[in-house]
Amino acid sequence: MTVVGPFGVSVRDQALEVDVQAGLAAVEAGLIEATKSDVPFITEAAQHLVRAGGKRFRPLLVMLAARFGDPYAPGVVPAAVVVELTHLATLYHDDIMDEAEVRRGVPSANARWDNSVAVLTGDFLFSRASTMVADLGPAAVRIQAEAFERLVTGQLQETAGPGKGEDPVAHYLDVIAGKTGSLIAVAGRFGAMMSGADEDVVDVVTQFGERIGVAFQLADDVLDIASDGGESGKTPGTDLREGVPTMPVLRLREMAEQGGAAQDRRLCELIAGDLSDDARLAEALAGLRAHPALEAAKRDTLRFADEARRCLAPLPDGPAKASMAALCDLVADRTR
Repeated sequence: MTVVGPFGVSVRDQALEVDVQAGLAAVEAGLIEATKSDVPFITEAAQHLVRAGGKRFRPLLVMLAARFGDPYAPGVVPAAVVVELTHLATLYHDDIMDEAEVRRGVPSANARWDNSVAVLTGDFLFSRASTMVADLGPAAVRIQAEAFERLVTGQLQETAGPGKGEDPVAHYLDVIAGKTGSLIAVAGRFGAMMSGADEDVVDVVTQFGERIGVAFQLADDVLDIASDGGESGKTPGTDLREGVPTMPVLRLREMAEQGGAAQDRRLCELIAGDLSDDARLAEALAGLRAHPALEAAKRDTLRFADEARRCLAPLPDGPAKASMAALCDLVADRTR
């Protein structure tokens, strides 16, 4: 038994492990190179989150999807750099919107410098990703542009909230499919496409990417409530404090509206109030951790992980498929 990548995905193929680790190392070098500027301060700010590390889930998926074609094709590593640069750019912008102070165990860019530096650094990373994707061809440019539109649309949907009569849970799933699932879908699509895999394989790994992306976001929602911060690299309750209605909160509200107990309604009122006070935030976290809504959110997470696993059925058996299935197992492990 060996492992691949920072997620610790279990595989039983040494050649795959060696190749994927080499690919991820090349991606890491590519990220450092892509975030250099003639202006030293820009380099420092752009490399702030790169050097903080991260799970590199999107590049890992690019590498695994490329195993269904030629994994050594010249576009594979640059495509992985593009999706990770795009992801990093969104983190700079997200931290501004969330007023987050910590990201990946280090001060967020907006906390270390200010909002202006953070937003402009995110823009810088987007521009570098755009330059790189242009070298991958017009199809890649279109795919990247469509994913970027979905990212922005998802963020705007989250800001606007559900419309009148719209199911808040369904709305939220649309939001995270855009904000998170779309770029992870691109990671799978780019990996297969750049490797020259058959079109039906490209379609399969794209569908897998979106579903596993939603599953991982839902797992992060659970971790924001249930963890001590070590897993996510963020302060527990960050989304809760900022009033972001993640799945555990949505399930709590749903239960309260459907004839829940008085304590459910009191917990909803607490969460809807000002959680800037640490004691009130701790009370809200404790209430959610003990509430059935958290278990309901875990079930939602596992449902999307199972859907992702079923997407893989048409792919030929082998170490790459097994490793992608192991990502579904990892969602379950993170959610427990």
